Amino acid sequence: MEYSIQIAKWVKQFLDEDDWHYEFNEEKGTFNFNLKLKGKLQSAKYRILVRKYDYSVYVVCPMSAEDCLPQMAEFISRANYGLANGNFELDFRDGEIRYKCFVNCDETVPGKETIKDSIYVPARMFMRYGDGIVAVLFGMKTPEQAVKDCESAS
Repeated sequence: MEYSIQIAKWVKQFLDEDDWHYEFNEEKGTFNFNLKLKGKLQSAKYRILVRKYDYSVYVVCPMSAEDCLPQMAEFISRANYGLANGNFELDFRDGEIRYKCFVNCDETVPGKETIKDSIYVPARMFMRYGDGIVAVLFGMKTPEQAVKDCESAS
């Protein structure tokens, strides 16, 4: 896959300056690393995919919603409503839950704050909604109540 070496350089520069520990796949233009979280979700996996004119930051939940897809779909729809930067996604094939931020770099250089937001926002969203995800996965709360509790706590 063809990717922008310049975009990868900007992302790498931010990650290095901000002291993130990552692996970079030069063939694919991907950054991979783990993040420890506070709350019931204790970790998440980052994947930054650099393409020719943009990049996306994906943060993947370590737990699958395979056994409760309808409930998690409702939770994600409710959580996504009103989010300004990125969104949760649910893969109906395997139950993967992830958060995605997309940054268009066509004809522009993303500033340091744009790159920072694209990397920090997904982690903040998992910290904000992680306990609700766990509550829905284990049937402790309805999706509606779980989102309300997450949003009232922050």
